[in-house]
Amino acid sequence: MTETRIDRRFASLKSEGRSGLVTFVTAGDPDYETAAKILAGLPAAGADIIELGMPFSDPMADGPAIQASSLRALKAGQRMTKTLAMVADFRKTDNDTPIVLMGYYNPIYVYGNERFLADAVKAGVDGLIVVDVPPEADDELCIPALNAGLNFIRLATPTTDAKRLPKVLANTSGFVYYVSITGITGAAAPDASKVHQQVARIKASTTLPVAVGFGVRTGEQARAIAKGADAVVVGSALVTAIEKSLGEDGRATGNTVAAVLDLVKDLAGALRAG
Repeated sequence: MTETRIDRRFASLKSEGRSGLVTFVTAGDPDYETAAKILAGLPAAGADIIELGMPFSDPMADGPAIQASSLRALKAGQRMTKTLAMVADFRKTDNDTPIVLMGYYNPIYVYGNERFLADAVKAGVDGLIVVDVPPEADDELCIPALNAGLNFIRLATPTTDAKRLPKVLANTSGFVYYVSITGITGAAAPDASKVHQQVARIKASTTLPVAVGFGVRTGEQARAIAKGADAVVVGSALVTAIEKSLGEDGRATGNTVAAVLDLVKDLAGALRAG
């Protein structure tokens, strides 16, 4: 597989001697125009890699904040075609920042796997995280994605034991996403020392970078996690910032874009200071 933007970004982070900030937002939340402005502003605010959620009506691994963001986006008319269009628009002004589409298999399957992979590559997507496609089904989406030039990023969790880990890592590329807590996104704060032990365990079996997510909300937490990881993922805190900025009618306000980007600046500043 040829080098991707994700590979280049992690190589750049390594040369800078720092951990990266991976930001998650849901495509189309709270509406297309606002979400596009947030997406466009993330790199300058300090996001090194962007995870863009593909809205789905039943996001089972996600906590209330990200579930709500998915429902807001769907209610505002977000569809897969619009999500891919959002990436293509982003690429008109930014050809360096990696974008990973994250979500569930159902919207991809409905869109059509071959069509989805072709359109994702054309739009400028770099990788996929599809949380409900296990390694046993790699022929379904993972292998075709790799063949299309997309990184397929797999989740490892605290319950991924020594027997399971090789299967998880087998066709993973780009980076490994370590889920720092058991349960849903945003539910609890991770224990940094335990996370560092688990990341070291994963790194003993792969040369891939390891990014840590689920439960990281503050700059202080991000800095603590980063001491033992190649990148830190923040999602629930950002979609919560969107939610809190909305008006009584549930629509974006003049503060919505700034609420997210200011938080990203704080997180990035904390990481770079660390």
